[in-house]
Amino acid sequence: MTIDKNFWKNKDPKDFSEDEWEAICTNCGRCCLIKLQDEDSEDIFFTKVICRYHDCATHKCTEYGRRCELVPTCLKLNPKNIGELSWIPDTCAYYILAKTGSLPAWHPLVSKKPLPKEFMAPADAVSELLIKEEDLEDYIIEDEDE
Repeated sequence: MTIDKNFWKNKDPKDFSEDEWEAICTNCGRCCLIKLQDEDSEDIFFTKVICRYHDCATHKCTEYGRRCELVPTCLKLNPKNIGELSWIPDTCAYYILAKTGSLPAWHPLVSKKPLPKEFMAPADAVSELLIKEEDLEDYIIEDEDE
């Protein structure tokens, strides 16, 4: 299916086709990073540990169609829930579109260039398969935008 060149400018996200919705995702991998939440403050901390199904070479989920089945904590983003999720990185294109009604200049649909590396999950992200759960705190990213 082909999509309109500037569909996001002329449509409400709730009216996007599945292909249009998926085109908004930049495949940055940040939502695939394992997150920890402080029980007292409820603050969310991103780690450099990434889901076992995230392929760091292609920046795609190797089990995309079954991701929510295989990883019960994986949440399928949609126009209804995107504004309600406290853990969404502020660089998420879905979040930015929901908040501002437009896409940022760096977004590949706007710039016609690949996503800049600074918006990607850390290049040194480690598969969750290699890290013990009790060691996750050692991998907290001090600044989410690092």
